[in-house]
Amino acid sequence: MEQKTARLTILIDPTKKDAFEQLCATQDVTPSQVVRQLIREYLEKHGVTYANQNLEK
Repeated sequence: MEQKTARLTILIDPTKKDAFEQLCATQDVTPSQVVRQLIREYLEKHGVTYANQNLEK
């Protein structure tokens, strides 16, 4: 798990945000958890490594 956190602000269509939050709620995960997982997968897909990568698996 990450030691420190940083904020990432994004702009998204309000209807997509609502649908995303509703889906996350039905799956008992937070939107932040899903976004963090998507970022990890994107970095892995493109072969990007980072300092605490092995701690997250």
